[in-house]
Amino acid sequence: MQIPPGSRSRRRFLRSLVRIYSLLKRRWLSSLKLRTMTATGLLTGVAIVAGGTYLLLSVGGDLFNTRKQQILADSLRATISAQRMLDASDSSEGGVSLTNLTRTMRNDVRETSASQMIALIRVPGQNFSFDAPQNQGSEGFPISTISDEMIHRVNSGEESQYWQSVTLRNSHDDSESAGIVVGSRITFPGSGGEYGLYIGYSLSDAERTLSYVQRTLVVTGLFLMLLLGLLVWTILRLVFRPIGVAADTSRRLAAGENDVRMPTQGDESFDVLSQSFNDMADSLQNRISELAKLSTMQQRFVSDVSHELRTPLTTIRLAGDVLYSQRENLDAVGARTTELLRTQIDRFEKLLADLLEISRYDAGSVTLETEPTNLVNLVEDAVEGLRSLAEAANVQVYVVARGGYLDAELDPRRVTRIVNNLLGNAIEHGEEQPVIVTVDSNQTAVAVTVRDFGAGMTEEDSRRVFDRFWRADPSRKRTLGGTGLGLAISLEDALSQGGKLDVWSAPGRGTCFRLTLPRSQAVPIGFSPLSLDPGPDNSSLDTNVNVIEKGTQERGKP
Repeated sequence: MQIPPGSRSRRRFLRSLVRIYSLLKRRWLSSLKLRTMTATGLLTGVAIVAGGTYLLLSVGGDLFNTRKQQILADSLRATISAQRMLDASDSSEGGVSLTNLTRTMRNDVRETSASQMIALIRVPGQNFSFDAPQNQGSEGFPISTISDEMIHRVNSGEESQYWQSVTLRNSHDDSESAGIVVGSRITFPGSGGEYGLYIGYSLSDAERTLSYVQRTLVVTGLFLMLLLGLLVWTILRLVFRPIGVAADTSRRLAAGENDVRMPTQGDESFDVLSQSFNDMADSLQNRISELAKLSTMQQRFVSDVSHELRTPLTTIRLAGDVLYSQRENLDAVGARTTELLRTQIDRFEKLLADLLEISRYDAGSVTLETEPTNLVNLVEDAVEGLRSLAEAANVQVYVVARGGYLDAELDPRRVTRIVNNLLGNAIEHGEEQPVIVTVDSNQTAVAVTVRDFGAGMTEEDSRRVFDRFWRADPSRKRTLGGTGLGLAISLEDALSQGGKLDVWSAPGRGTCFRLTLPRSQAVPIGFSPLSLDPGPDNSSLDTNVNVIEKGTQERGKP
């Protein structure tokens, strides 16, 4: 198509092409029938072309091999006949007789074989003789047709016959055709010596047969594609009619018409589809009703627990505070009892809060409150909040901020809860070894790792560490008065924000938790910017701590 001259005409032409492309694209994306027919046509075409090509190659190979075997047998018969004639001649005859003998031998080869193309080439390395026949070819079969490789192989005489594919030229109309040259060695009597006898055979008859087969395959392929296209179009019309009905019924169900059902189609297979669809709709409707009822019950349970437990707990808290404030007036046993009471009340309040939070996750009633959050500042605040606990446990906590300075869309309350939980566990289980908190980020995610160098956990314990109320060592003293739900809630907090909470641990090498969160809720995590596995051993612990302390002193932050 020629583009009209002029910039305005070219712009109109390009806009028309863009509109046509957009229309075709929308039609392609919106029509399953069009895509199915196109895909079927392409696959059918590819299958027919592949099958036809294979068949054509197979037929061509069979034709060539059959013709080649015929040619080799024909050439062998002619060569044996020619050699017998030469052996029966008088070896004492001179040059003129050798010339006549050569002519007689060529005629015998023409009569014995099915070819008129004959060439003689003297084998090099023999004594010179004026009587020996000269190298000679025949009309339409010059010596130049035979390759040097072919001549060399025949001269070597390792086998009785050699063949080679060649291109033969017709001397009358200068047309070309494929052919085969078969070479053998023969021996002339007397001073004639040894020669290479080359017989050429044309494959034009095989080429004509192959061309006929090719035309037949093309016509058959086009007919099959047309027939299959009509068949696919007919089947699609029959198949897509109930699918359209099902789609319309699905849209009505999605719009809230819970009582709508798919009508029968008057066909056994499609009626099974209609019945299955209606059964699915009934099951979904019942399930939705059950889930709605269960959600209401769970929300009511959460509300009832909050009301029924917090009221007496508040009373117990007030009474406990009064007793705790008067503990100096009590004896040693009474004072210790009030301290234990206050500690257990604090733990019970935390346990109640954790249970309510888990219940919200189970009921699916958790609502995120995301806002731009600086993860480095959040981590530093968490470390500062737990500094007294770390000092009491004689644990040094270091913050390594490689990235994370730019704000990310996070729920700061839940992220703070995760970091506090991980830090508290690391301090409690760190065994007076340093705890390293690393912050980093990339284009899609921010991450925090909390690494301690304590006793560590086995692989089985690492798989269960996020289970509710599970403890790796039940005999260990709880410094923070944990409830056994901290890591379970932390995992739910991470998952609710589209993130991940992973753990690595090894006995005697410590534990590393990694929290990875997306920068934005609309962008999934590509890969975490921090590695989870810290390396083969802890040999670099002192070096890392020294580097961290040096950097901390330069920044002026502990």
